[in-house]
Amino acid sequence: MFSNKDIAQFAELETPFYHYDLGLLQRTLNACVNAAQVHDFHVHYAMKANFNDVLLGKIKNAGLGADCVSGNEVKKAIEVGFDRNKIVFAGVGKSDKEINESLEQDIFCFNVESIQELEVINELAAKKNKKAKVAIRINPNVDAHTHHNITTGLDENKFGINSWDLPACADMLKQCPQLEFIGIHFHIGSQITNLEVYKNLCIRVNEFAKWFEDRGFAVKVLNVGGGLGIDYQNPEEQIPDFTAYFKIFSDFLEKRPNQEVHFELGRALVGQCSSLISKVLYVKNGKKKNFIILDAGMTELMRPALYQAYHQIENISKQETEAAVKYDVVGPICESTDCFGKEVLLQETNRGDLIAIRSTGAYGEVMSSHYNLRESMRYSFSE
Repeated sequence: MFSNKDIAQFAELETPFYHYDLGLLQRTLNACVNAAQVHDFHVHYAMKANFNDVLLGKIKNAGLGADCVSGNEVKKAIEVGFDRNKIVFAGVGKSDKEINESLEQDIFCFNVESIQELEVINELAAKKNKKAKVAIRINPNVDAHTHHNITTGLDENKFGINSWDLPACADMLKQCPQLEFIGIHFHIGSQITNLEVYKNLCIRVNEFAKWFEDRGFAVKVLNVGGGLGIDYQNPEEQIPDFTAYFKIFSDFLEKRPNQEVHFELGRALVGQCSSLISKVLYVKNGKKKNFIILDAGMTELMRPALYQAYHQIENISKQETEAAVKYDVVGPICESTDCFGKEVLLQETNRGDLIAIRSTGAYGEVMSSHYNLRESMRYSFSE
């Protein structure tokens, strides 16, 4: 819960804004790093979750690498000070410009998602007289049991190389002298809360690692992706169970001596450290619906409109003991999908009250837009 001091400070700031609890972020990072070190696992931060400079600084200082899915994310990681030897570049549609710039920076690895991409990286690396380290992203056809829009590991998805194309992939690797194969990569989806899913992934990783080894390839890196979810229903001081998460891979991956296991975690690290703070502009009470209209909208937080995602909503200007009313909590954008929650039970709300939308540290600020000529996002921090 926010303290009275926090709420008083929020009342002095222009809304809407993202508030970041840097203390919770640090505790989350410490829990992740300590749990990973038990198994000598390597963790890269998935920058697409949030690339706020202050957060990136703390994540870099914790010793994590950077998982990037665009050339600008690679640039940002380098600007912030991430070790180049801990930067990986994934993504199904890397442009020639992005590949060239990443080759110049001598990043750790390209996670390659098609046979044609292997050819392109080889050609571009040859022109620069460089050798590029590559890992093959494989589509393992493992159901992540998450929202359809954030599932990435099924045959129907655009990501990765399908199993039936692996023989052609292996042939291409042998024909590309500028490429150094270092391992295999997987990512089956996001907001995964059922750890049993990762057991199925481990089985597939073991099978594909052996497939490459049987054909003479040294698999130095097993990159199992990320996707670990958070509890949006109970955000208060909640840190994911990294110990249980990493133990699954320790127990079920057939890790060879001198083989590295890499992870790409984003939401699990930053998701709970932020709330979107907004002010009530108007309250519209009707016969069928009561509406709270906020000064924040889908331009500030896209997830509910895009994924029908749940975020806990609180009226932090009122005491919990006050009478409660059901409201549809909506924004000011000229779209019917601009809604944060329907039939949300809140203390009776008035114009000017402050509303906190919780668990917005991942895919909140980074997905904000200027639609309707909205202003740039603002944010505040606390330790």
